[in-house]
Amino acid sequence: MQQIEGFPAPELIGAFKTFGPFGPPYQVVKPIRRLDDGDWLLQVHQLETGEDVEYRYTHVLADPQTS
Repeated sequence: MQQIEGFPAPELIGAFKTFGPFGPPYQVVKPIRRLDDGDWLLQVHQLETGEDVEYRYTHVLADPQTS
């Protein structure tokens, strides 16, 4: 898998989380790019719909991990 230089948490790639405490589950796929405000944009895969969407790294950090 291609790594993007400077991404602070490569261990998150492949992690399963939920959007907030009661939201649908998703899997972190890959970092896309660093944003101007220092945050990162990540690609996540929504497990229920099969869609890939862009989601901020700081939001991923705040979301709970699933088992």
